[in-house]
Amino acid sequence: MYLTRRAFSLGAIAAALSACTNSSVGSFSSVADPAMRPVANPEWNAWVAGFKSRAAARGISNDTLTAAFANAGYTPGVIEQDRNQTEFKRTLEDYLAIAGSDERIAKGRANYVRYRDVLERIEATYGVDANVIVAIWGLESMYGERRGSIPVVSSLSTLAVEGRRGAFFESQLVGAMRILQNGDITPERMTGSWAGAMGHTQFIPTSYLGYAVDFNGDGRRDIWDADPTDALASTANYLARSGWRKGQPWGGEEGSPGAAIDGTRIQPQAGGPVFVVGHNFNVIKRYNNSTNYALGVGYLADRIAGAGPLRGSFPDDNYGFSADQRKELQSRLSAAGYDAGTIDGVFGDQTRAAIAAYQRQNGLNVTGEPSMALLQRLR
Repeated sequence: MYLTRRAFSLGAIAAALSACTNSSVGSFSSVADPAMRPVANPEWNAWVAGFKSRAAARGISNDTLTAAFANAGYTPGVIEQDRNQTEFKRTLEDYLAIAGSDERIAKGRANYVRYRDVLERIEATYGVDANVIVAIWGLESMYGERRGSIPVVSSLSTLAVEGRRGAFFESQLVGAMRILQNGDITPERMTGSWAGAMGHTQFIPTSYLGYAVDFNGDGRRDIWDADPTDALASTANYLARSGWRKGQPWGGEEGSPGAAIDGTRIQPQAGGPVFVVGHNFNVIKRYNNSTNYALGVGYLADRIAGAGPLRGSFPDDNYGFSADQRKELQSRLSAAGYDAGTIDGVFGDQTRAAIAAYQRQNGLNVTGEPSMALLQRLR
């Protein structure tokens, strides 16, 4: 997760696409990680005592506060994640390679089929295209596989104590208390990313309070459960209330059917494909105020619905590689016994580690950087 405007508006995947490795959009830290386990901290204890008084004044009951903090604690790994967010921004080409990977498309199509009846009811209720909802689900948590396992009360209180965005995280913690007080979830099951984004589509607490719905009628707005029904409907509700226009495409690559709208022509990456985007593209940006993210959702949604890959090409990267050459380098590294991760043409951490390992084992200068000379050597 990353703390840009996105985190402040709704919630997010645990690590930005710009920060992820080759094989995933993001990955959640687990409580199995020692750094993600609470430790004694007097400053946290004092802050929580003060918070309880402030929360009580805002209508949070003593029983709720006692239950919420019974097993919570200061979690140093959360601060480490917050302070080590990457500033590196991926190109649109890399972003779409990850967002629209073969794995993500295949799983998206499979999950669409699996939940077709639910998705059709959600689309009929909210007017939001079901394939767009599935695409957001895929980007946010790989269709529920990476919902996050860190206790939200611990993560939010730790971030509030740290102080850099204290007021924001305290407001989210109050929101979490209201969710618990409403009985939608127990403290033990209220888990999420290190920054407090929760469930299949990564709502932060205040967004949950504003937009989550009980679509399956069991009396709880449960976005955490293995059954994604409430989470998917909540996402549709968010988009609908953000102004989604039923029956209108988000846009598409110039020349595609989706681009046949009265929209805006954009070229996010110099030399790359041109897109025409409309009103619903801007609604997706309400979920995450990032052009790359909105294009990723739209592109993945179209691929899930059966569309083919982009027709336009991207220019060679800074190393002089085309996308096919990047994939070839990854494939050849892996074939030589150096695991480069998913063969997606994205030079992420795992590919760079594989390059470094190859260089080290073969007496080369260890840089972890790709080069045409390296590709020629592996051929």
